Amino acid sequence: MAATILDTIIENKRRELAGTMSARPLDQVRRDALTAAPSRDFHRAVFGPAAADDIRLIAEIKKASPSAGMIREDFDPVAIGRAYETAGASALSILTDRAYFRGDVAFIEAVKRSVSIPVLQKDFIVDPYQIFESRAAGADAVLLIASVLSPPEIDALSAISHQLGMSTLIEVHNEAELRAVLPFIGAARRNLLGINNRDLKIQKTDLDTTRRLAALVPPGTPFVAESGIASREDVLTVQQHGAAAMLVGEVLMRARDIAHETRVLLGRPA
Repeated sequence: MAATILDTIIENKRRELAGTMSARPLDQVRRDALTAAPSRDFHRAVFGPAAADDIRLIAEIKKASPSAGMIREDFDPVAIGRAYETAGASALSILTDRAYFRGDVAFIEAVKRSVSIPVLQKDFIVDPYQIFESRAAGADAVLLIASVLSPPEIDALSAISHQLGMSTLIEVHNEAELRAVLPFIGAARRNLLGINNRDLKIQKTDLDTTRRLAALVPPGTPFVAESGIASREDVLTVQQHGAAAMLVGEVLMRARDIAHETRVLLGRPA
């Protein structure tokens, strides 16, 4: 079977990680993580008490992607983070993969100094080292992808995140992945469920994924709808299917006025 873009990204990530770990040993990054400033409560920000008709927004800071190429040329992560917070985002997601998304872990620290809402590091995590690195950089939550990690790996990595005071967004794309991760979802370990409408292996987006998988989510289990949300109509659709929150990036990153577009998406135009 031919390698997918996700396979290529993960292979590159492991090579990149080997170099990072050589330059900054695990013992050092663990110490930095344990002495970092306390994390902000990402789980509560996204799934805490809200009005009945409210849907929370995790607004994404993303310069480029494999499927879309360059998304925003005038890219200032700090200014973008401030615009999102001002417009009503509940939390931020920051792409930190360098090779395919033109991100950087350093964005986390810079943005957190300028906002008061929690920050999720969105990257391809394959090793416990990255969890410590994330906390050391100031992240309040990390993304774990079910199409990349086995259930035991997700369990172990989310446990480390919890020990460090962070939340995890555990992302699924199909029924098998959903069933595999449901035992790990819940407030006790601040693990959030994310339903990704984009198939990472073929880079195809289908908003109907939220509807299909939401029907299998146990009643009372909140989830985040991710990817493919480009209009207020899309927001209402995923909310109708039970999403308590949404993660949106590209449509906001392409907007001339990011704050205005964020308000429109949230149904709060000025």
